[in-house]
Amino acid sequence: MLTNHHTHSLYSDGSSQPEEYIIEAIAKGFHILGFTEHSPLPFENSFSFRKENKAEYIELMQNLKQKYSEEITVYTGMEMDFIPGISENFSKVKAEYKLDYLIGSIHLVRPENSEELWFTDGPNYETYDEGLNQLFGGDIKKAVTTYYRQLNEMIESQHFDVIGHFDKIKMHNRDRFFREDEPWYKELISETMVLIQDRDIIVEVNTRGIYKQRSETTYPGIDTLKQIREMRIPVMVNSDAHKPYEIDLAMEQGFSLLKEAGINEVVFYKGNGWGFDAIK
Repeated sequence: MLTNHHTHSLYSDGSSQPEEYIIEAIAKGFHILGFTEHSPLPFENSFSFRKENKAEYIELMQNLKQKYSEEITVYTGMEMDFIPGISENFSKVKAEYKLDYLIGSIHLVRPENSEELWFTDGPNYETYDEGLNQLFGGDIKKAVTTYYRQLNEMIESQHFDVIGHFDKIKMHNRDRFFREDEPWYKELISETMVLIQDRDIIVEVNTRGIYKQRSETTYPGIDTLKQIREMRIPVMVNSDAHKPYEIDLAMEQGFSLLKEAGINEVVFYKGNGWGFDAIK
């Protein structure tokens, strides 16, 4: 089946109305399309869902699900931003917005004993570098460890279905500050993987870094995918689309990497839980 469970419309930081993505997905032969706007945050920013649009969004998505039900299955999830002491409880948001599933992600890292946040995403590596220097004194090991500690806290304290691009901290690194084969980094990955396995969380194989030319591989890459196979952790391939035409971008590369890692199936949401589909 063709599926994409990670999509952003203009209700968060995407470019277009949800219906435009649905029409594009139907034209490309998709069976499932899931919308996952960035969750609301209690401070001004350019990417999060705005609470004042809640009623409008819920009604719109219910109507679109019904309108296109014979051509494609549409789901509404949310990409939950976890920031200790700031973000809302995931389960509360899921119930409030009548969501089908949740993706848990980290985009903003909160250093210990600080009110400031390190923005590790976005198109500009200068923002990443500035935060690294100002909030962590240029200590990349301390900064990356803080990222994974926050990720682990999310896994241990919140209920969600899929972990989004969980090693995306490497995006603006580009081997400038650390290598992924360094023992301390591999240990951080392994610690997080154990928590993911213990809580039966699905790992997203995110292709956005490839087609945006910000990464040579998926999040996560081949070495981590091999660990995932050994630990029997379920996976899905998503493009993290922000524009309608991005729905299927670099997905073939994602599936190729899974097969290279020895993974032969992916999961999909089926309305009352998760099913498995073989990779051909």
